[in-house]
Amino acid sequence: MLIDITKDAQFEEFDFKYEKCTGVRSYKPIPKTDINQVKAAATLINNAKKPLIVWGQGVILGKAEEELKAVVEKSGVPAAWTILGASAIPTSHPLNVGMVGMHGNYAPNKLTNECDVLIAIGMRFDDRVTGSLDTYAKQAKIIHFDIDPAEINKNVKVDIAVLGDSKDSLAMLLSELKENSHKAWHQEFKDLYEIEYNAVIKNDLLPEKEGLTMGEVLKEINIYSNGDAAIVSDVGQHQMIACRYAKFNQSKSNITSGGLGTMGFALPAAIGAKMAEPHREVVAIIGDGGYQMNIQELGTIFQQKAAVKIVVLNNEFLGMVRQWQQLFFDKRYASTEMTNPDFVTIAKGYSINGKRVTKREELADAVKEMMASKSSYFLEVCVEKEDNVFPMIPSGASVSDIRLS
Repeated sequence: MLIDITKDAQFEEFDFKYEKCTGVRSYKPIPKTDINQVKAAATLINNAKKPLIVWGQGVILGKAEEELKAVVEKSGVPAAWTILGASAIPTSHPLNVGMVGMHGNYAPNKLTNECDVLIAIGMRFDDRVTGSLDTYAKQAKIIHFDIDPAEINKNVKVDIAVLGDSKDSLAMLLSELKENSHKAWHQEFKDLYEIEYNAVIKNDLLPEKEGLTMGEVLKEINIYSNGDAAIVSDVGQHQMIACRYAKFNQSKSNITSGGLGTMGFALPAAIGAKMAEPHREVVAIIGDGGYQMNIQELGTIFQQKAAVKIVVLNNEFLGMVRQWQQLFFDKRYASTEMTNPDFVTIAKGYSINGKRVTKREELADAVKEMMASKSSYFLEVCVEKEDNVFPMIPSGASVSDIRLS
């Protein structure tokens, strides 16, 4: 947000009297959690046969990662996340069933419409998560944990609302839950994961075609980051690939513009992340379109000596828009094909070492060299021009209609 106050207004003198605003439809700073609502939620969860947790950024903002993990492990409830909730629980956790939303994982999206209790924690039922509201989780009892009363019943009508700080609310919930495992229900997630793996994931991470994929670039980065790097993604196809395939071992590792979806976000955000935590590896994943929207920030990296690793996944398209044009507009490509400059030479002009990768046999060594660098590094990877990101829920469709191709 930018609030620009004119110079004459800044110099103007006037009498000011502060009047407290009471009419803003928003949350109280620290709402007190109602234990009766928590107990009602626990009763539904304890009696559920097919419960599903979907958590969002509210867990991270509330610093409730450990409480969420404890709730998940005690209750045995499979847990999925929104794009802004990524990394609150490690991606390797056996009860982490993946990402929900338009380009999320097949199982948690599909089974949203088969669960009997849906527990939403610190998320806002955004349209990219719900798809068609007319068909979203209509079979389920819905519990919503949130700090903001404005979010309750805004998009999805809920059966039980628990207002309060996520850390406090989840701690209270934990003491009311019974231990469970839901083995048969978990098997349904595993079965659908196998379908997604064979139809999508294997082709993304272990492609047989000649051209490089975005997924295999993330796979190589995971090898050297060990899941401990902060992954900062821009907006577009690469953002979905980064969030789907990056490994996260610790919270606050996924930094992306998931609300406004602002192209050009990643490069300056990565600089900020590195300045905030200089001891931590920071890798910016950017498309060639978004990169040029803030390419001048290479000057900030040069001046501040910020050791940011920059990976541009170059498909010579505004890829997400092109995907929609292909799938829904008969390949009428308009204003999406990119003619790019020499990115490596530009980076070197700012004293940033760089490399361009065009072949699979070059990728592993290039990523290794980048991750070993003690200073900033630029890596351009030329990927398949017209690859699509799947799974995909078409805009306005039901989550049950998620496509694998």
